[in-house]
Amino acid sequence: MTDLEIIINIGAGPKHRFPLCNSVLTFRSFLYSLYMTTTTITKPLSVGLKNEGEKLEKVLQQWGEDIRPEMKEDIYDPSYQDEEGPPPKLEYVWRNIFFMALLHLGALYGITLVPSSKIYTCLFACVLYVFTGLGITAGAHRLWSHRTYKARLPLRFFLIVANTMAFQNDVYEWARDHRAHHKFSETHADPHNSRRGFFFSHVGWLLVRKHPAVKEKGGKLDMSDLKDDKLVMFQRRYYKPCLLLMCFILPTLVPWYCWDETFLHSLYVATLLRHVFMLNATWLVNSAAHLYGFRPYDKNIGARENMLISVGALGEGFHNYHHAFPYDYSTSEYRWHINFTTFFIDCMAALGLAYDRKRVSKAAVLARMKRTGDGSCKSG
Repeated sequence: MTDLEIIINIGAGPKHRFPLCNSVLTFRSFLYSLYMTTTTITKPLSVGLKNEGEKLEKVLQQWGEDIRPEMKEDIYDPSYQDEEGPPPKLEYVWRNIFFMALLHLGALYGITLVPSSKIYTCLFACVLYVFTGLGITAGAHRLWSHRTYKARLPLRFFLIVANTMAFQNDVYEWARDHRAHHKFSETHADPHNSRRGFFFSHVGWLLVRKHPAVKEKGGKLDMSDLKDDKLVMFQRRYYKPCLLLMCFILPTLVPWYCWDETFLHSLYVATLLRHVFMLNATWLVNSAAHLYGFRPYDKNIGARENMLISVGALGEGFHNYHHAFPYDYSTSEYRWHINFTTFFIDCMAALGLAYDRKRVSKAAVLARMKRTGDGSCKSG
């Protein structure tokens, strides 16, 4: 055949061959493609390309666009540029500054109480850390912001509860800011633009009024998918009372009531210290993962690979890969390696609660690394 065609089908349905422009696809790579890919992709190539190698690279670029055709709001827009001129004056949000200061002071005091806490309290805080983390990583991030997989109602309910306990804004607002971050990354329309420094991209962006470009561009994003999600809209409507109950009241009452922990230990260790630790683990993805690390997939963007962040953020440290392929549910080519969130989603898929997991092919990853990577790492 003259045009290259790729057809992949996982699960039920007919099985197809992989004709790749007269190239031989080994049996091992064929099996690997079946294992790594979770969507059906069909893309004929246009004629007129110089050689078969160019055909392959072209189809792999088109491939990524077809994995998730229903959502393009998180795809980087290189045409957007900041307007010339001085930036607007910072407007401090003193309410947020005061609240964040109290949270962190409480967490610092909680550190001093950890040695005298009961073991159940420490274990409870660790469990809640993972639980709330999944509400951000598997929920607000990979499910609702990027639509990289689909979840049935029990899993969606689990994730919306976990996300509420995480207290990092409701899913709708979180997803809107995150889509703007991807589409207009490293510009004034990026809510936590890392070019404004580590502190700003880490927490400072929450302590000042949003840049006018963030409001303008964020307001134009298509959020209809989340507006049609009744669970997301329910959380948004009742977010304040729910977060007070889930993030502060219940985590304090459970150790105090269930195993006679002191009220101070329950409040400062299980609630404030745990919450602040999760906040900073998430913020490091916005700050450190845009400033420190390698860029093996795309050297032209700010996002970087940072394994230490991946440990604390349950797998979100493979940030250069994620910005290169935002439609991949694993946010990494290494699947379960330092990526608890991917392991969790795969477990949910095994239980039938998650499905239609989007995955970028090995060939597409290699082509992107060759084309735009910094050469710092080899593909895993």
